Amino acid sequence: MKIALPSRNNQIDDHFGHCEYFTVFTVDTQNKEILSSDTVPSPSGCGCKSNIASVLSDKGVKVMLAGNMGEGAVNALNNSGIEVLRGCSGDVKTVALKWLEGSLIDSSDNCHAHGHECHHE
Repeated sequence: MKIALPSRNNQIDDHFGHCEYFTVFTVDTQNKEILSSDTVPSPSGCGCKSNIASVLSDKGVKVMLAGNMGEGAVNALNNSGIEVLRGCSGDVKTVALKWLEGSLIDSSDNCHAHGHECHHE
């Protein structure tokens, strides 16, 4: 299984749409271990309007472990078959291992108003 985390300097980037890159871990959910990692460049512009959901889905990503995220991005990821857990923070490997242990839950924190032009209709 593959999971993705919006990243900056190996930390969860709190703003999904403007992260530096995505860390993609291939994980063994039965043995609760990380098998390999890769990075996917973040598209320029806002994540909710980019093709990042389909790019990650095409790579086999099934779960996104993120900080804050707007409803548009959540919907785009969900529509591409990617489950989203929000409210994550810290080192990406530590967060991935906590998820594998079953100790993370979705905070349901939606990013509503930031002043970024991509969030305006």
